[in-house]
Amino acid sequence: MDRLTEMEAFATVVDQGGFTDAAKKMGISKSAVSKHVSSLEARLGARLLNRTTRRVSPTEIGLAYYDRARRVLNDAGEADALVTSMQSAPSGLLRISVATDFGVNHLSPVLGEFLADFPDITVNMVLNNRYVELISEGFDMAIRIGELEDSTLRARKLTETTKRMIAAPGYFEKFGRPERIDDLNEHKLLHYSNQSSGNVWKVTAPSGEKRQVRTAGWLSVNDGQSLLNACIAGLGIAYLPSYLYSDAMRQGLVVDAIPELPIETQGIYAVYPPGRFTHPKVRAFIDFLVHAFAEKGPTDW
Repeated sequence: MDRLTEMEAFATVVDQGGFTDAAKKMGISKSAVSKHVSSLEARLGARLLNRTTRRVSPTEIGLAYYDRARRVLNDAGEADALVTSMQSAPSGLLRISVATDFGVNHLSPVLGEFLADFPDITVNMVLNNRYVELISEGFDMAIRIGELEDSTLRARKLTETTKRMIAAPGYFEKFGRPERIDDLNEHKLLHYSNQSSGNVWKVTAPSGEKRQVRTAGWLSVNDGQSLLNACIAGLGIAYLPSYLYSDAMRQGLVVDAIPELPIETQGIYAVYPPGRFTHPKVRAFIDFLVHAFAEKGPTDW
């Protein structure tokens, strides 16, 4: 006989307090339940139930076996539910955290297509420029750019962006163009105000050496689009990703500050909580984003 069925019959007898009610619960005959339990006891070589004319109760060994058997049965039930869930149509509320500039410029424009493809999913997209704790703050996933700090999260790369120092041509006409990294100390820099490292730019020299630029900024703001606007207005040099500055560069509104420097490339990732099971709504959205950004990056934005 099937071991799992034997376990289920025994556990149900214990749960229901007798063979008759166990048979009703399982939808089989009382004699079938009795045969399953007898087969289990014979295979284990131990008596698991005390049987009297008035009641049925587990023996000491039976009670210990029941605890383990019930765990196995619960795990089996969860496994069945998992398969059913993975094959079902994606649905439910999807909470996403994304940086404001990327969310406004690149995620918002494609959400309509996603919602049309998956009408049973509702999206709550939270735009902010801080690091969120996915699980404790109730997010299903987040879009993160650059080096991933939390190695416990699962991640899938969506595309890439480059990061360059840029400024308006008018700024260079007025203040001159820096020729090397050290020259940045004499220029007006525009900084993100919410970086944990403060007003520090990590750049790569032509030699491949990693350098840090710590010059205080002329303007600090917690929004990338605002930094780009300030840059276009000629207020200084900004260090921004290509998904923000590409259009402005194509129009000649901004240019590369030090073209000789190696171009920094950063990954753009979908991150989500760990575990072997990815919820269908999360998997559907990530697959959609991979397709939506297939022709994007690192400079094609």
